[in-house]
Amino acid sequence: MFRQTRTILKKLRYLSFQGQKPWRHSSTSARQLALRYEIGQQIHGFTVKEVTAVPDLFLTAVKLTHDNTGAQYLHIARDDSNNLFSVQFRTTPMDSTGVPHILEHTVLCGSQKYPCRDPFFKMLNRSLSTFMNAFTASDYTMYPFSTQNSKDFQNLLSVYLDAVFFPCLRELDFWQEGWRLENENPTDPNTPLVFKGVVFNEMKGAFSDNERVYAQHLQNKLYPDHTYSVVSGGEPLAIPDLSWEQLKQFHATHYHPSNARFFTYGDLPLEQHLQQIQEEALSRFERTEADTSVPSQKHWDKPREDHVTCGPDAMAPDPAKQNTLCMSYLLGDITDTFEAFTLSLLSTLMISGPNSPFYKALIEPKIGTDFSSAFIRDLHTVNKNIKIISQTIDEIIVNGFEEERIEALLHKLEIQMKHQSTGFGLSLASYVASCWNHDGDPVELLRISDNVSRFRQCLKDDPHYLQEKVRHFFKDNPHRLTLSMSPDQSFYEKQAKAEQDKLQQKTQALSESDRKDIYAKGLQLLAAQSTSQDASCLPALKVSDIEPTIAATLVEMGSAGRVPVQFCEQPTNGMVYFRAMCSLNTLPEDLKEYVPLFCNVITKLGCGALDYRQQSQQMELKTGGMSVSPQVIPDSADLDMYEQGVLLTSSCLERNLPDMFHLWSEIFNSPHFNDEERLRVLVKMTAQELSNGISYSGHMYAMTRAGRTLTPSGDLHETFGGMDQVRFMKRIAEMSDLTPVLRKLPRMKRYLLSKENMRCAVNATPQRMMDASVQVEKFMNNIATKKKDRKAVRPHIVERTLGPSAAAGSDTSRKLVSEPHFKPCQLKTYFQLPFPVNFVSECVRTVPFADQDYASLCILGRMMTAKYLHGEIREKGGAYGGGARMGRSGLFSFYSYRDPNSVQTLSAFRNGVEWAKAGNFSQQDIDEAKLSVFSAVDSPVAPSDKGMNLFLNGVSDEQKQRHREQLFAVTEKSLRDVASRYLGVGQRTCGVAILGPENENLKKDPSWVVK
Repeated sequence: MFRQTRTILKKLRYLSFQGQKPWRHSSTSARQLALRYEIGQQIHGFTVKEVTAVPDLFLTAVKLTHDNTGAQYLHIARDDSNNLFSVQFRTTPMDSTGVPHILEHTVLCGSQKYPCRDPFFKMLNRSLSTFMNAFTASDYTMYPFSTQNSKDFQNLLSVYLDAVFFPCLRELDFWQEGWRLENENPTDPNTPLVFKGVVFNEMKGAFSDNERVYAQHLQNKLYPDHTYSVVSGGEPLAIPDLSWEQLKQFHATHYHPSNARFFTYGDLPLEQHLQQIQEEALSRFERTEADTSVPSQKHWDKPREDHVTCGPDAMAPDPAKQNTLCMSYLLGDITDTFEAFTLSLLSTLMISGPNSPFYKALIEPKIGTDFSSAFIRDLHTVNKNIKIISQTIDEIIVNGFEEERIEALLHKLEIQMKHQSTGFGLSLASYVASCWNHDGDPVELLRISDNVSRFRQCLKDDPHYLQEKVRHFFKDNPHRLTLSMSPDQSFYEKQAKAEQDKLQQKTQALSESDRKDIYAKGLQLLAAQSTSQDASCLPALKVSDIEPTIAATLVEMGSAGRVPVQFCEQPTNGMVYFRAMCSLNTLPEDLKEYVPLFCNVITKLGCGALDYRQQSQQMELKTGGMSVSPQVIPDSADLDMYEQGVLLTSSCLERNLPDMFHLWSEIFNSPHFNDEERLRVLVKMTAQELSNGISYSGHMYAMTRAGRTLTPSGDLHETFGGMDQVRFMKRIAEMSDLTPVLRKLPRMKRYLLSKENMRCAVNATPQRMMDASVQVEKFMNNIATKKKDRKAVRPHIVERTLGPSAAAGSDTSRKLVSEPHFKPCQLKTYFQLPFPVNFVSECVRTVPFADQDYASLCILGRMMTAKYLHGEIREKGGAYGGGARMGRSGLFSFYSYRDPNSVQTLSAFRNGVEWAKAGNFSQQDIDEAKLSVFSAVDSPVAPSDKGMNLFLNGVSDEQKQRHREQLFAVTEKSLRDVASRYLGVGQRTCGVAILGPENENLKKDPSWVVK
């Protein structure tokens, strides 16, 4: 997977500063044991260089160096069972052929110890990993995995070490993953030659996103003198210039322990990791002196300007307003951790939220519809806005920032340090990667409290500290790039022609012998892809390694002001988490499509005595965030029943409980619905974000559309979050008068924000649960009671009990909607979009969660993905990804992602069903699919989310245990049976959707609805 390096100004936003179990403080805890290491101590070929306790993050950092090779090692000892390993290499390409990206794909295609094809994807089904992937950034490549099972950790570590240090790097794998010339139909030499390859198609898809196009140009032009001037992921038309020999040479140069940085995290013993890494890999190497370092970019003596073009955005809220502008600066040294910390805070103060100077200067005057610290989108004119940006910088230098805004930002950091996430190890590895890659000190980055204290002292010593930073890094900085981008109506035609020209360049010099050789190689690759691989060389867990039972989550059911409340005591580290589900059952149908808009704006318009800026400030000062989101939750027993509602979510430090609930009370009782201009800003931002998301999440939009006509919940899901919602928001954004929309909001508020339609959940520490209960009670008593509107009540309402009530008279029911007259029907939809690749989905109506066949369908989806669809869609078809999965909605979904094919992929879906019906799989295949499913079922749950499956889905621990036992019981017979009964032609009710480029065959086919 190609990932650009995040800028220094954004880093802190992506890290949740807690992991699973910081509440363990026994003398034998992992972090306590790690403090016993001594500087200079030698362990399995490594020498301890530093041991540092970081109490704020409940961890101990141990830095080591490998004696023979100089490999660097950072171990984070922490009482978290979700252990993580990562190895990263500094990879600095000097051209845009995508060599580090293609190498990342190719090393995972087989190694000396594990020579079977694609061991990486095979291990997804032979382990209980909680994460497995690889990333190519602009100047490093990272290979991380995580798991809660110690045996699994050793298995995965063995596969990863062999993959990166001793890969096969076969030419066939290079052709498949990178690029190749091949006949369009590999079995027909008379079909034309075309470019194929997974990375080739992935990058074509990546550069169909205008934001990505812009960000890539921005980096290349701001750092023109070295590796950042090229595309490390690969420019599609430069990829065919890479040879297999160049790929192997890049590996030899860059994938050496002397150029490696190892990272481990969690509660497993460090000695065990070091011994395995030494014995299985590093003992076979000696130190090298290959220079892969990135020299500092020479600072310019005067600013520069440039312009690029992109494709028009068909979904943009204002087609005439699609220009993009950025004034970008080269800042300080990434290895200066305090400077980087300060610049990150400064960036947030300058651009984040409605109180920031640039928001006021650019978004509120409707100069642009959205922006980030990288660029501003959809500007009217470039020169005028360059002046506005410069004026805003001058105003910041004069006026500085309000003290309350700075405190709100530091409070946000405190929240991040308290909040516990399940992927803390991965977040940490990603957080330190860039600085460490440039030989900065990764441990210094972890000293967040020290940096906060130093930051406060700098402000105290010099009240103009931040203004001077703005002056130095922005106003007086000559290394400034002003980059503009505008749409070119013929952009995609020019791209297609350029690809054809490149293809012609590659093919015109081919002799007849060359063409025969290409055809023969195509058949060779096809044969290899079609040959079943013996994966017995790979390590694997057994189904017997899976825990047979789940750990119970204790909750108490109570009430507050007659509103049902679920209380879940958890070690939340001084945080309180509040959720409330408000039913949509009484909402009139004409307001349904406005629900996502209502959710988006209700916490951003102001409330009570607070205007929207003051509201935003108070939310940042007193909470970890307050949000409202639409919910469509299928019933676990009936496909034609579902819960519809909006979910209120917020968190706060224990000391701020009264303030958080006061803000909710004000939103419920006196939200502001009188500012059309503020609404317009929010509408345009939302519409733009939805439009931008299609090229990245096209497979999700395809699946949502494909399931629309199969279940009532699927229909509503499309209304709330599918292409219908994207188009709806585009229409709203194009309205010249938003008064009619504004008038709908108070109507919706009366139906939605009402305690008569509400149930709540609170997660907090046992010590503060009583305080939380009292505050919820006060909140309920403060909410005005709504008058009954019987005319609006929908006719088909039933109640389903959540669980036993712990409080007399408390109502613990979820109000589900029944749709007895719903008739599933088949529909095929084609959305023509200006992408060079397709997103394809087919969904089939099957059974709900409680049905005994549900477990078999879950296993079937994983098995079909790994054993059939991956080979057909990715290896042969060249798509970036594809597969099948069973959803909680009762829909069995096939999908592909960044796919050069469309109708051919639909054939692969159908052939996959025939493969399953024929029983072309082994018991080993079934066991591997079970492991894969259980890795998701047993993924770690943060204390903030404990009990949420019960609260949101109504699924009790008993039901989860029953499902678990059904998964264990799945057999070959049950898999063939469900494939025939639910997925076979004639038995299924299915929907199909394709998002992709112009396709005349689909347009001419009357069975397709063209959008």
